[in-house]
Amino acid sequence: MKQLLVINPNTSERVSALLQTHVQAAAGLHVTVRTVTARFGAPYIADEASYAVAAHAALDAWAAALASPEPPPDAVLIGCFGDPGLMALRESSPAPVTGLAEAAFIEAARHGRYAIVTGGERWGPMLQRLAQALGQAQQLAGIHTVVPTGAQLAADPAAAHRLLAQACRDAAHQLGVQAVILGGAGLAGMAAAIQSDVPVPVIDSVTAGTHWALRTPPLPPARSTPGFDIAWQGLSSEMCALAPTPAD
Repeated sequence: MKQLLVINPNTSERVSALLQTHVQAAAGLHVTVRTVTARFGAPYIADEASYAVAAHAALDAWAAALASPEPPPDAVLIGCFGDPGLMALRESSPAPVTGLAEAAFIEAARHGRYAIVTGGERWGPMLQRLAQALGQAQQLAGIHTVVPTGAQLAADPAAAHRLLAQACRDAAHQLGVQAVILGGAGLAGMAAAIQSDVPVPVIDSVTAGTHWALRTPPLPPARSTPGFDIAWQGLSSEMCALAPTPAD
């Protein structure tokens, strides 16, 4: 049975539980989904500082997962719409790695130009930079952030549905896009709930991430065994175990 490791790079166990439920549903019964939670950092990634820490936390969670007695993953999914640590994990992992944002960008681009709707005002420039890095800047028509964070939206689904449906309609009409991404681990499942109220396809980033992580065939790995290329100082024992021994 295929093993999919989902890394929640924030410290919220509630978000991890949400990811586990929705990723397993999207993956199907032929895949074992295991979701792990960051051991340090922020309960919700909402600014540049928490994003930077989340990249380290994602690497640490991955190393700790590999050190456990569970089977090694066949694929790794970063369960954050922003993909902190994506390139570092991809460099270090023999299993293919993707993130919610990268996968959602690819899925939305199949429809044409697209917009993003997500929670948390500071995410706008952060996602624009990520789209540029992933070669998606031309396809991305705009980013519409709503004031509540993803965590706040998930806490009141009925109010979130109304707010997000209106935001998606506004993005579709104002930007003339062919699809809208509803981005965020905390918004898993909400795209389906509001699709009938939006005139273009609404992409659920968690569903897109699951499908892209399990694609066949996957992208070729950069290495045959997990590991880092430099020795660490002061990091977790699991991360240090994957690094070369410092020279005497």
